[in-house]
Amino acid sequence: MDVDNWRWGLAYDQWVALPVSGSRPAARYKHAAAVVDQKLYIVGGSRNGRYLSDIQVLDLGNLSWSSLKLQINPGVESSEGNGGLVESLPPIAGHSMVKWDKKLVVLGGNLKGSSDRIMVHCVDLETQTWSVLETSGNVPIARAGHSATLFGSKIIMFGGENSSRNLLNDLHVLDLETLTWDVVEAKLTPPAPRFDHTTAVHAENYLLVFGGCSHSTFFSDLHVLDFRTMEWSQPQIQGDLVTPRAGHAGITIDENWYIVGGGDNKNGCPETMVLNMSKLSWLALTSVKQREPLASEGISISLATIEQEKYLVAFGGYNGRYNNEVFIMRPKPRDSSRPKIFQSPAAAAAAASVTAAYALAKTEKLDLARIEDGVSKRKEEKQSQSNGAIELEAMREEKAKLELTLSEVQGENSKLREEIGKVNNTHAELFKELQSVQGQLIAERSRCFKLEAQIAEIQKLLESMQSIENEVQLLREQKSALEKQMEAASSVQRQGSGRVWRWIAGSPGVAASP
Repeated sequence: MDVDNWRWGLAYDQWVALPVSGSRPAARYKHAAAVVDQKLYIVGGSRNGRYLSDIQVLDLGNLSWSSLKLQINPGVESSEGNGGLVESLPPIAGHSMVKWDKKLVVLGGNLKGSSDRIMVHCVDLETQTWSVLETSGNVPIARAGHSATLFGSKIIMFGGENSSRNLLNDLHVLDLETLTWDVVEAKLTPPAPRFDHTTAVHAENYLLVFGGCSHSTFFSDLHVLDFRTMEWSQPQIQGDLVTPRAGHAGITIDENWYIVGGGDNKNGCPETMVLNMSKLSWLALTSVKQREPLASEGISISLATIEQEKYLVAFGGYNGRYNNEVFIMRPKPRDSSRPKIFQSPAAAAAAASVTAAYALAKTEKLDLARIEDGVSKRKEEKQSQSNGAIELEAMREEKAKLELTLSEVQGENSKLREEIGKVNNTHAELFKELQSVQGQLIAERSRCFKLEAQIAEIQKLLESMQSIENEVQLLREQKSALEKQMEAASSVQRQGSGRVWRWIAGSPGVAASP
């Protein structure tokens, strides 16, 4: 890509790395960015746990980087104590920034030694000075990872994380003309407390909040605050699936909200999403590889207008390494306020030709001025037709890409159908096995019931056997007692018979003694 003519030949809705010249700024994330007068301003950020204080400037005309040094306004103490030229703001990260006229207004962020109330810094690009804005009213507590959206001359700030790591979901408004803070009280259920989310204002009536995270959960939800009723809602969303993410960046063009980057601390989000805020429908616009810089957390996105053409400019981020590359996208116009046929220059030129021919047929007399005007119009029509031909060729290329993508999707669908068929077959086999196991289980239950009945009968038998054993024991005891009695009787009988025999044997001796 040519540095001087980098805008020529850019395809719609595709990210392209810019071939910047010279040295690049330090890679970083959680910085803030804005485009003013075709210059991209990068403010602060974080790298390796260290907050950065510089302001880097990329000239989108010649694609060269430079560092901006600012003069401190009187009354602001310099970290060097000299009140002269400094690199810029105090070291800061996780802040938000809005462009207001020729000024950059920086809100909050992680600041070392800051107060318990949010600080507002202002960088005046015309005078090249910076200052701390003294605000009044209901000044919010200090925070980082919040969102800030410019609405007229007011900044709408939502959520974030305070210095104690408490998550917030409060809503505040800063009037830049009076430098007064107000608390916004809304009804119904607000978004859960979160940080590293994005917000946008649509049709001057709605505030949209998307994504972000808590300390344990990453969100993909969309919440809407209606300024007319001051009621929160979470509407039904259509279109492509959006993965949960935090640390992404967003920018609006008309009714379209472009979201790039973000992640969940494990994987980056490679797709660039577009939300049609009128239809509440998501579209996955394009995608990159998982580890490319555009799939980073803490990335920034800005809107640049060059010769009435709009461009998206992305910078920085972290996805395993810190990035400092610049990417550009030429978003395709998405005007839904009229039929598509009138969006084509070729169709518009054809319609103009038909109208001119009809008018010519109705006109009987033509003067020289009208002829010259007609020639001029025809030249313009030819030029428009030429532009239309270019546009038509671009549409044909896009059609070819879409047909290729459709073919790939159809192939993937076919593979998915085959896998679904295999899964269904496996499911049928598993169902049969389940029925077989259920039958076996019923049979086992029947056996268990029979065994339980047999066990009950055996227990009864055991109980009856115990009584029989008691009776047997009693009979044994009776038998033993009887045997003892019989033995005693037998002993007495033996003793009696012995005396009789002794008497019989000794009776003659008794008679002969006299």
